[in-house]
Amino acid sequence: MYLDRMRRFLLLYATQKGQAKAIAEEIREQAIRHGFSAELHCISESDKYNLKTETAPLVIIVSTTGTGDPPDTARKFVKELQDKTLPADFFAHLQYGLLGLGDSEYTYFCNGGKIIDRRLKELGAQRFYDSGYADDCVGLELVVEPWIDGLWAALTKHFMSSRGKEDMSGTPKMASNASLRTDSAEPEFLHLESQIEHLRLGDSGRKDSEVLEHNAANNSQLNALIEDFESSLTHSVPPLSQAALNIPALPPEYLQVHLQESLSQGESQASMTSVDSVFQVPISKAVQLTTDDAIKTTLLLELDISKTDFSYQPGDAFDVICPNSDSEVQNLLERLHLTDKKEHYVFLQIKEDTRKKGAALPQHIPERSSLQFILTWCLEIRAIPKKAFLRALVDYTGDGADRRRLQELCSKQGAADYNRFVRDACLGLLDLLHAFPSCQPPLSVLLEHLPKLQPRPYSCASSSLFHPGKLHFVFNVVEFLSKATTVVLRKGVCTGWLATLVASVLQPSARAALTDGGGALAPEIAICLRTINSFHLPNDPSVPIIMVGPGAGIAPFIGFLQHREKLQEQHPDGNFGAMWLFFGCRHKDRDYLFGEELKHFLKSGVLTHLKVSFSRDAPVGEDAPAKYVQDNIQLHSKQVVRILLHESGCIYVCGDAKNMAKDVNDTLVEIISKEAGVEKLEAMKTLATLKEEKRYLQDIWS
Repeated sequence: MYLDRMRRFLLLYATQKGQAKAIAEEIREQAIRHGFSAELHCISESDKYNLKTETAPLVIIVSTTGTGDPPDTARKFVKELQDKTLPADFFAHLQYGLLGLGDSEYTYFCNGGKIIDRRLKELGAQRFYDSGYADDCVGLELVVEPWIDGLWAALTKHFMSSRGKEDMSGTPKMASNASLRTDSAEPEFLHLESQIEHLRLGDSGRKDSEVLEHNAANNSQLNALIEDFESSLTHSVPPLSQAALNIPALPPEYLQVHLQESLSQGESQASMTSVDSVFQVPISKAVQLTTDDAIKTTLLLELDISKTDFSYQPGDAFDVICPNSDSEVQNLLERLHLTDKKEHYVFLQIKEDTRKKGAALPQHIPERSSLQFILTWCLEIRAIPKKAFLRALVDYTGDGADRRRLQELCSKQGAADYNRFVRDACLGLLDLLHAFPSCQPPLSVLLEHLPKLQPRPYSCASSSLFHPGKLHFVFNVVEFLSKATTVVLRKGVCTGWLATLVASVLQPSARAALTDGGGALAPEIAICLRTINSFHLPNDPSVPIIMVGPGAGIAPFIGFLQHREKLQEQHPDGNFGAMWLFFGCRHKDRDYLFGEELKHFLKSGVLTHLKVSFSRDAPVGEDAPAKYVQDNIQLHSKQVVRILLHESGCIYVCGDAKNMAKDVNDTLVEIISKEAGVEKLEAMKTLATLKEEKRYLQDIWS
C-alpha cells in the first residue's frame, strides 16, 4: 500500500482505433514490474480523475485522427483545456510526460498530442519527461519502445526529487533520445519533415547476399549459395541468428473461452459498432467509372436511404460496416482446426487467476455470437500482429526453429526484421500461421490480441437536393500483393467486398449518368454517419472556393457542385462565389472520372474554372501540360493566392495523403511565399491560420 501511494502515477489515453489504449495498457503492465502503480483511465472518463487537484505525475498517450485532430474521446477534454479564461498557472502543480502517435504522411503530424502538450505548458504544467512523437509511417515502435524504457528512470527521478533526495535541475531525457521525434518547441501548425520519414529499415545496408552477388556475378556456385545468406520471414542470418535476445515479457492471458452448439439464432452486423444510428440500406445503383484497361478500377455506388432517417450534407463522410473475406475466414478456421465448430456460440469469461490488471471482456465481441460471425464481423484478422502478439504465439509454437524466429521478430535485436517482414509486408495472422506451421494458438489468444474490425469511412459524393433519398459514394477497388511466404493478390477488406457484392449488376462507365438508379439491385449494407466533420461548403455562398481532388478525391466535390447547382436554380438572383476545381488522373480516356458531369457544370456556370491534368498521357503540342494537380496550382498561383488571402476564400483538398496532399501543401507554401513576398516560414503560418479558420480543409487518406 505504501508503494502504491508513494509511487503512483495517473495514466490517461486518448484513442481512436485502440492504438493509444494498447500502449497505455502495456505501460500499466510494465509499471508493476518497475515498482510503480499506474491508475489508468480513458481521457473521456473525467469523472474518474481530476487534474485540478492531481498531485501524482501524469502520463498521457494521445493519438491523432483525421487531418490533425485529437481523437473523438479527447474532444471534450481539449475543449475544456482551450478555455481562454483559465489562468496561466492553472496547472502549475502538474508534472507530466506525453507520448503522441501520428503518421508523417499527413501534414499535421501528431497534432492531437501537440495540441494537448502545448496547452498544458501554457497553463503552467511542467514536463518531468520529454514528449515523444511516434510515426506510424515508419513504425510506432521506433519511438514507443525507447520512450517507455526511459519513462521508469524519469518517474524514479521525479519521486526521489519530490522527497528532496535529488536536485530537480534537469528534465530526464528519453532513452535513445537521438532516435525520437521531439519537436515540442515548434508551433503545432508547422509542417515538420519527419527525420525518419524516408527510413526503410529493410534497406539500411547492403545484405551479405547482395555483396556476394556483386563480387561473384560469374560464379554459379557462389550464386547458388546466396539464398543461404538471405534472411526471410522464417529465416534469419547472422548476427541476429546468433544474438542473445531481449524479448518482451509474456502478456498475461485473461480470457477463458467456451464453445457451445448454437440454436441458430440470427446475428446482426449492426452490433459491430458502438454508434447508435446504424442504417441498413439497399444498393440501388452501381457504376464502373473507369475503363477496363485503367490502372485502378473506380466504382460509384448509390444507396437508397429514402426509407431511413439518414441525412447528410455535401462533404459529410459515413462508415460502411464490412466483413472479412469469406475465404480468409474459412482458411483461418481450417488452420485453427475449428471448422467443425464455426457455428458454435462463443462464451467469454475473465480467468479467475489472471495476472492482467483491469482485465475486461472485449467490447467489440457481442454475447451469444457464433465463432464464424466473430471472425467475419468483429475481428481485424488482417491486422499486422504486434510484437506482444508474436510473443504470446511463441509459447504455442512447437518447433524450435519456429520458436526462435518468432522470438527474434518480437525482440529488440530483431526490430529491423520485424519491420521488413511483418510490418512493411502487411503480414496478417493467417500469413503468420501458414509461415510457422508448428504454431497452434488457442482461440483465447487470438481473441485477446486481434483488434476490432473497424468500419471503413467514405465521402458522400452527392447532394440530397440533387438526389433526394439517395446517397452516392466513390471508391477505388484496392488491390495489393501480399508477400508473406508466397505472393498473393489481395483486395481491400471493404472495397473488395463491395466490388463482389455489385459485380453482377455493375453498369459500365459509358452508361454512367446523373440520373437516379432503379430499385434495389444488391444486398443491403450497414452504414452510419460520421458525426464530426467540417468539410462543408461555406455558409455564405458568395465565398469563392478552390477544390483540389485528383482521382477518387473528386467525390465530395461532385456533391458540392450538385448542391450549388440546385441552390442557384432556387435563387437565380443570388450572389454565388467562384468555384475552381483542380482535378487530375492518369489518362483522359481511361480514368477521367465524371468527365461529362464536369462539362455540364462548367457549361451551366456552376463550375467557373476547371483545370485538369493527365499524368500518364503523352504531351500534345509544344507546351508541356501540367502533369499533376499541384503543377496546375502553380500555373494559376496568382488567382489561387488572391482568392485565399484577399477574397477570404476557402480551399478544400481531398485524396491521397502520402504524396498528393503533401505536394499540394508544399505548393501552397511556395506560391504564398512567392506571390505575397514573404518567407516560407511566414507562408506556413498563413496556411496554419487558414486551417484554424476552417478555410483550409482536408479530407485525405493513406
